Amino acid sequence: MMRRSLVAATAVLLALGTAGCAGTDDAGDAPTTPAPEAATLTVLAAASLKNVFTQLGESFEADHPGVSVTFSFAGSSDLVAQIQQGAPADVFASADTTNMDKLVDDALVTSPVDFATNTLTIAVPPGNPAGITSLADLTADDVRLVVCAPQVPCGSATVKVEEAAGLDLQPVSEEQSVTDVLTKVIADEADAGLVYVTDVQGAGDKVTGIAFPESASAVNTYPIAVLDDAAESDLAQQFVDLVTGPTGQAALAEAGFAAP
Repeated sequence: MMRRSLVAATAVLLALGTAGCAGTDDAGDAPTTPAPEAATLTVLAAASLKNVFTQLGESFEADHPGVSVTFSFAGSSDLVAQIQQGAPADVFASADTTNMDKLVDDALVTSPVDFATNTLTIAVPPGNPAGITSLADLTADDVRLVVCAPQVPCGSATVKVEEAAGLDLQPVSEEQSVTDVLTKVIADEADAGLVYVTDVQGAGDKVTGIAFPESASAVNTYPIAVLDDAAESDLAQQFVDLVTGPTGQAALAEAGFAAP
């Protein structure tokens, strides 16, 4: 009888000991959940997407614990060159289809998806000291005009509106990204710059936007794609889904982008 009691007591103690070890840390606290595996998602995107994509990146990180989204914003043509030269990237978002098509032709991306459109407008410093009211006003000899270089999407759009209007624009400089154009206008290094409507909206009271009808002849379509050799292809597709889904589309619309 005593032997049976000792055996039973020993079994109880062993069971308690096992339960105490399973699912607790060294301090005897509640079970701990393993930390998510860390991962970095690398997104290369057109400079005009900086504000809205940064916002979407923060949302993506919040929904994916352990994931860090790293952005590189620049002119689409520069980003394409980087990818062609082997720069690591998971997602590419272009400000036009022409630059995305270069990666399709090089078999670096397979299925781009259009997710937004954007249109040019004239940005001038507050108060519009040069008195710009139309695209034709930009041809005046005393107007310091800054535009994007032709190989950059905003520069290609500039060439199209220039041809549509039958004008000969003579900029004092051609920049490698639309944000560089905007920066020069804000710094009062230019009387006017051709940028996207989203750039003017994002700049707030730092610049004034002047719409012009010829801009309708050069609406840029923005595509996004997962790189074929993406290191984080699953996460990359999820980010693309975010951008093209309701949340991303709402954020883009709020930033001034139009639907694709």
